[in-house]
Amino acid sequence: MKPTAKPKTRAKVKPVDTETVGPPPHDTDESAPTEPAKTARTAAAPRASIRDVAEAAGVSLKTVSRVINEDDAVRPEMRERVRQAIAALNYQSDPLARSLRSTHSFAIGLVYSNPNAHYLVSLQNGVLSACREQGYGLQIHPCGTPAHGSIQELLDLVRRSRLAGLVLAPPMSEQRDLVQALAAHGVVVIRIVSAGDDPRDMQDCVRINDRRAAHAVTEHLIQLGHSRISFLWGDGHYESSIQRHAGYMDAMRDYGVEVDPGLVLEGEFNFNSGFRRARKLLALASPPTAVFGSNDEIAAGVLAAARSVGFDVPSDLAIAGFEDSPFSQLTWPPLTTARQDTVEVGRRAALRLIERVRHAQSGKVPTLGAEEFTPELVVRGSAAPPRRR
Repeated sequence: MKPTAKPKTRAKVKPVDTETVGPPPHDTDESAPTEPAKTARTAAAPRASIRDVAEAAGVSLKTVSRVINEDDAVRPEMRERVRQAIAALNYQSDPLARSLRSTHSFAIGLVYSNPNAHYLVSLQNGVLSACREQGYGLQIHPCGTPAHGSIQELLDLVRRSRLAGLVLAPPMSEQRDLVQALAAHGVVVIRIVSAGDDPRDMQDCVRINDRRAAHAVTEHLIQLGHSRISFLWGDGHYESSIQRHAGYMDAMRDYGVEVDPGLVLEGEFNFNSGFRRARKLLALASPPTAVFGSNDEIAAGVLAAARSVGFDVPSDLAIAGFEDSPFSQLTWPPLTTARQDTVEVGRRAALRLIERVRHAQSGKVPTLGAEEFTPELVVRGSAAPPRRR
């Protein structure tokens, strides 16, 4: 059978300039009737200032500032008065202006060198939602490579933009020398990392248990009846690729299934790499009956290769991917995969960072450790029991 639609190629990531994102604009009630003249006056009215809040609450500017910054020194009844005034005036603080007025910073940075467009957009959305929720600004900073020169680049970024801390995305978050150098210079960092266990390295992180999720995907294929299961690596320098391979090996060992080294191929996290490797596998005298790709782009490439040589999916070849990216649902049949909630991962990483920043500003000792996320198995039409040959 031939594919009914041309396989989609990987989306290119347009270089992102460093930018600052502030809190969202005021919401408006479009359903409320308004008079034209009144609407014009409202549009021209200035935003409420911190001075307006102080006057409405009957307190000093310093007290309002302390409430906004969540200073515990303010009495509960006074704090409530200030909060009521803020709500009544619909006051929203400007993170950049707060940083300039204060010795404390109210902006954080998201640093990445990962070219996966879907992953980056989801991660940015999660971090931004936490910043808006907490009244912080966000500066997005791409790095061309995770090279050692990035240490000085990031130190300059923090100083120049007066950032309170950084969220590091993989693979930069996996560079221990980079993380340790930033910590030695007093930069608060939260890492997003792939790890089967808590790293326990005295550095705070949000941990993705790719190993456990890859075990679940491989287990599903084994329980369908497959024993010749191929594993296609992603980029070898990504910890996520290492962890997913480890999960595959764990499941094969747990079920007593022999691993054929010729079915485990190195490559990259992209469609073309999956296509090329699958063509080699399917040309073998005894090809695999199932292929597990380290991400959905690889798996989509496998699906295209299978159809190009007349293999039916899933009868002749079962296919599974990882991440639940758009590739997993735009193929036919849609891919069995492991769903990774990247938006929530980004949100939790930013909230942990802001919490760490506030602890540092108040002199409190933070509790370090890892918050774990495990991608969930999603069963779709690309995997079925093997056909007898």
